[in-house]
Amino acid sequence: MKILVLKESKPNEKRVALTPAVASQYVKQGYVCLVESNAGYDSSFDDDAYKNAGCIIVNKIDGLQQADIVIKVNAPNTDEVAAMKIGSILISYIYHLFNPELVNQFVAGQISAFSMDAIPRISRAQSMDALSSQNNLAGYKAVILGADVMGKIFPLMMTAAGTLTPSKVLIFGAGVAGLQAVATAKRLGAVVEVTDVRPETKEQVESLGGKFIEVKSEGVKVEGGYAKEVSADYLQKQKEAVNNRLSQADLVITTALVAGKKAPVLITEEQVKLMKLGSVIVDMAVEQGGNCELSELDKTVVKHGITIVGQSNLPSTLAQNASELYAKNIYNLLMHLSSKDGMKWEFEEEITKGTLITHQGKIIHPSLITAVA
Repeated sequence: MKILVLKESKPNEKRVALTPAVASQYVKQGYVCLVESNAGYDSSFDDDAYKNAGCIIVNKIDGLQQADIVIKVNAPNTDEVAAMKIGSILISYIYHLFNPELVNQFVAGQISAFSMDAIPRISRAQSMDALSSQNNLAGYKAVILGADVMGKIFPLMMTAAGTLTPSKVLIFGAGVAGLQAVATAKRLGAVVEVTDVRPETKEQVESLGGKFIEVKSEGVKVEGGYAKEVSADYLQKQKEAVNNRLSQADLVITTALVAGKKAPVLITEEQVKLMKLGSVIVDMAVEQGGNCELSELDKTVVKHGITIVGQSNLPSTLAQNASELYAKNIYNLLMHLSSKDGMKWEFEEEITKGTLITHQGKIIHPSLITAVA
């Protein structure tokens, strides 16, 4: 089977879906690896590195006409989909619930599309979980961004001129990104507090040295490890619980997402006004609407004396490491789904069923079938 990796076309995207190290593993397994010229350049992998790994460098159109499997980070654009072979396979982020036109184009082209953002949260699929691998890096980078903007250091520092107290960091959300932010901020010497709608995350937060802010309330629905629905009552109680912490925080990092919906607003303009002059918010949910009411996509703004960082796609800012992890995620998925001789097509198998969106001119993912019904 021929696997093609395309150069990403999304603005400011530096990641690539295949690294030379992972390509050599495919080649050893009997796959043929095609690489669009300069696909890995922004991730610090040049064409010579791919050639040395046994890959064939191609232009985009030739590659799409040859490839049995196309792998990407972001979903392909309409021109790329149109150029794919009928019946070929795509593996990338798709976010199928938000991209119905793209899904319909897959159907028209009889493309079998697997979505990396739909990997089920089960033990067998952990090595394929691209959302976790990328969010891990994003949580780290959010703390670094905050440190760069803040006007003070993280750790306690005792000097001949006096003692500098440690910074206080408040984190909304104890998922993969939030927990990595806790670990990073603690390593840098900060005092860290965390709030999350899922009480079961308390132990994880405390194991990393953070303090968990508990909010007693019903009305939180969790599905697949994510908050699926959060009641207005809970959000109000959370707001009351964190307002005192907000007024003391030097850095606030928000990571809260609700599966399939706009990110919840956790910090209103009125709450921003409660914060100390010069403090910083890094809104990691900005791409889905933002957890802070005043966040602006891909902008750093100052409102009421508070710096609000709204940079999207944080994993792309760590492109080399992000590509290494993502390429391995796809490799593990493909080793599960196929052999060098072809796909296994086990439609009722849990990972296949969770990730396969379209196949042979039909929409088959349960979430889309339910939505249509």
